[in-house]
Amino acid sequence: MLNDEHKLAADIFGKPSEAPTRNGYGEALLELGEKEPKVVVLCADLAESTRSLAFKEKYPERYVELGVAEQNLATIAAGMANYGKIPFIASYAAFSPGRNNEQIRTTAALNDVPVKVMGMHAGVSVGPDGATHQALEDIALMRVLPNMIVLSPCDAEEARKAVLAAAAHPGPAYVRFAREKTPCMTTKETPFKLGKAETLWLPEKGEKAAVAIFATGPLVYQALEAARELEKSGVHTTVTNVHTIKPLDREAVSALAREAGAAVTVEEHQIAGGLGGAVAELLAQTNPVPMEFVGVQDRFGQSGEPAELLHEYGMDTPAIIAAVQKVIPRKP
Repeated sequence: MLNDEHKLAADIFGKPSEAPTRNGYGEALLELGEKEPKVVVLCADLAESTRSLAFKEKYPERYVELGVAEQNLATIAAGMANYGKIPFIASYAAFSPGRNNEQIRTTAALNDVPVKVMGMHAGVSVGPDGATHQALEDIALMRVLPNMIVLSPCDAEEARKAVLAAAAHPGPAYVRFAREKTPCMTTKETPFKLGKAETLWLPEKGEKAAVAIFATGPLVYQALEAARELEKSGVHTTVTNVHTIKPLDREAVSALAREAGAAVTVEEHQIAGGLGGAVAELLAQTNPVPMEFVGVQDRFGQSGEPAELLHEYGMDTPAIIAAVQKVIPRKP
């Protein structure tokens, strides 16, 4: 059942409102523009698509358009950060951090300066744009960098909170966004704290979870749908929204996996190096349990409608249900 303590949106399984997570970035920028004069925004010729446009129009003196030059995007931002600014850089994730990974590594992460990397249009749900624009490796690229934190919000409201948290963080940060409209699950009252996972679904009172599901990004919604369907058949689970992949909430993830005795991770990303890898690395150290990984299985993306692609790549609600059913028989 839904965890009432988290003040989720009313009737999220009915007809929830929908918005792209990238909208949360645009909203947060306007808040930051008013409250924090150190914030500047740099963009690579994608002001409208990345939702940087409203900031550009309201604070033109704090907006820098660099054109299609993502390497310059990172290095100029790092220079500004060295002189006291809080720069946000925005492009498609396939190009930032995809194209400019070395510059982010050397000028931002190595120097531990507060460059905030905003990766838009991540995952296969970009749709018709196809493999070249579908970033499926970005979490892995950023998670491996020392000093870098990695955030993957589940909806537009949580994205707004994630951007504000990234701005307040003293070092470099990566925040991942989707292009497609997705269900709005959280509200302004829903708790959000950097580095703290939130368990949104609990077993019915008196029942014990057979599997702990850890999900990130908009696929948290599909994980909740899967939990609801599994509950109907007597399979009890927890669903935890891991919006902060680095630093991972080690205490919560370890405890939930230990209590359930099995885990499933869910992400719109390669299973190598993403949330699944982070959880597996942690549990290997603390309390190994059987695991299944829902995500992209060593493939590139392709053109298609978002829902079709989620099904094709095994990341929709039925795929999550199948993963739970597959891992249960392996429990000791």
